[in-house]
Amino acid sequence: QVQLVESGGGVVQAGGSLRLSCAASEPTFSFYFMGWFRQAPGKARGFVGAISLSGGDTYYADSVKGRFTISRDNAKNTMYLQMNGLKPDDTAVYYCALAKRLPRILSTASDYDYWGPGTQVAVSA
Repeated sequence: QVQLVESGGGVVQAGGSLRLSCAASEPTFSFYFMGWFRQAPGKARGFVGAISLSGGDTYYADSVKGRFTISRDNAKNTMYLQMNGLKPDDTAVYYCALAKRLPRILSTASDYDYWGPGTQVAVSA
């Protein structure tokens, strides 16, 4: 059973930055596609971005493109989400996810097999 744990959330003012981490218990972490999703109160869980096995390819939702950067360190079984230029609309619980097979659609939550418990990000105006 793969376990994922997010960390790094917190409260930040608009325009500020946070770096989230996602640590995986899976020793073959480098074999799997990874993604970030977020869920704001009263809203459905939405796609933030994803990263390929080697980290050479990254994909982002339009709402975060140019502000957020996803990376991974396979030697540490860890994925990161660097968030710059944060806006109040970015307030949400952020989840990392692992896909055992290449997702048919990167932004579809059901294409990911394992999820972390989430970390809260709050951006004040």
